Amino acid sequence: MKIYKDESLRGFEFWSGAENTAQRIWKEQGSEGFDHLEAILEDLYPDGIDETDLNDLLWFDADTVYEWLGIDEEDEDDEEEGAAE
Repeated sequence: MKIYKDESLRGFEFWSGAENTAQRIWKEQGSEGFDHLEAILEDLYPDGIDETDLNDLLWFDADTVYEWLGIDEEDEDDEEEGAAE
C-alpha cells in the first residue's frame, strides 16, 4: 500500500548524508532555500517524489541541488579548510 501526503521540505526529516545537505541549505539560505528547492522539485516531479528518492537526491546529488540553489561548492571547501587550520 502507498500512502501519499503533502509536506513542506522544511518539515521533512532527512536522514544520513541528506541531513548534511539540508543543514547547509538552511545555514546558507534559510527557509527561502527550501521554498526555492520545493518549487524546483514540484516542476521536476509534478506527480510528487518518494521520500527515499527525495532523501537520495539530497544525499547523492547534493552538488546538483547546490547548483540549482546557487550555493557555491567552494564555500564548503573553504569551511573545511578553515576548520583544519
